[in-house]
Amino acid sequence: MPYIDVRGVEHYYEWVKQSSTALTKPVMVFIHGWAGSARYWKSTANALSDQFDCLLYDMRGFGRSGGKPTLVPASESVATSESSQETSAAIQQLTYELEEYADDLAILLDELHLGRVYINAHSMGASVATLFFNRYPQRVERGILTCSGIFEYDEKAFTAFHKFGGYVVKFRPKWLAKIPFVDQMFMARFLHRSIPKSERQAFLQDFLDADYDAALGTIFTSVSKAQSELMPQEFAKLPVPTLLIAGEYDQIIPAAMGKQAAAMNDKVEFALIPNTAHFPMLEDVPTYLQRVREFLQVTAPEVKVS
Repeated sequence: MPYIDVRGVEHYYEWVKQSSTALTKPVMVFIHGWAGSARYWKSTANALSDQFDCLLYDMRGFGRSGGKPTLVPASESVATSESSQETSAAIQQLTYELEEYADDLAILLDELHLGRVYINAHSMGASVATLFFNRYPQRVERGILTCSGIFEYDEKAFTAFHKFGGYVVKFRPKWLAKIPFVDQMFMARFLHRSIPKSERQAFLQDFLDADYDAALGTIFTSVSKAQSELMPQEFAKLPVPTLLIAGEYDQIIPAAMGKQAAAMNDKVEFALIPNTAHFPMLEDVPTYLQRVREFLQVTAPEVKVS
């Protein structure tokens, strides 16, 4: 499997491409949400690969990527230059702030020698993408934020969420995946329509495999007073054309939060996918792809009739 080093952490990535008569195609990067992986973006990438070379990757601490920097054994260490010492210090100071995940993406693109790209990001990954759009606007052609929005700070609710989240992250025995129908129970709060069993099982496995520190750390950084104050500012100054897609019955990030975020900036277009929840790209594939293609101004591939 392909991996690439980003600040001392091995990041999993893969390309989804189709052969084309065009010499080059634009690149679309997909960013997953909390405790997930690039796996659930695969079907969307396949559908869009007629127009884009699609790059999928797992964020630090999630999916198949490492959670912490790889340390070089003392016996293998060599004298380092001042610049490499600075890099080493930066590696040791990695945190779970969403801004750092945005910087991880910038380094990943550098390592793959990619310039301007399209980005489609989901949930927590959409918050990372929003920060990326503002920190690196010269690297983004257009952006799609799936299930994102702004929220108000509620100390009691946030404290309860963090406490519950801590229990959830701590109690993740591997045998949980073997319990019949547990994948349905696990995904019930995220879905309004059913999705294939293989997708549900992959979600559960990603959750069980997520690095403890990363899973817990991003709960505290993505749902926080600081984030509730920061994200409205970030949405207000988005410099690139952006499509914000919401699921009508999303319980994780209600559609109203997405609509409120989109209203803060003329560059943000809001699209509601009826009868879906937190994974509209899997719950209603045709409608989701139609909305995306309309925004990107690309046409769907012709269906050949034999």
